[in-house]
Amino acid sequence: MPEQQTKRQQLLVTLFEAFNRHDANGVMACMTDGIIFDAAGGPEMFGRRIVGTAEVKAAFEKVWTDMPDVSWTCTAHHVFGDRGLSEWIFRGTTASGTRIEAEGCDLFTFSGDKLSRKSAFRKDRPPLPASAARAAS
Repeated sequence: MPEQQTKRQQLLVTLFEAFNRHDANGVMACMTDGIIFDAAGGPEMFGRRIVGTAEVKAAFEKVWTDMPDVSWTCTAHHVFGDRGLSEWIFRGTTASGTRIEAEGCDLFTFSGDKLSRKSAFRKDRPPLPASAARAAS
């Protein structure tokens, strides 16, 4: 594997380790200042677009606050030149006790040794009721 591809593959691993630690500075260290993040949901065709380190950092911090147990279990990372793909299982419990558990993926664009774009996609699975979430634990 070429050196740059190996570095980019490791960047994806590092990114998701930081996501799962709920480490905003660690996540942002993987991204360019002009990062563009297209969230899985939102009013536009591309979801909800969040631009720049301050706004993207705040968006991730909100997810960690809203779902303190949220995690992304990565099943694969792939790098294709300036593009990357991470496949994962998203799990988190909302304040009402309902649980989200769904497969998803991120499409990335690299700029040098950092990510300049992240576009998230997640299965539109209904949340599990609080009682079912507790029973599954």
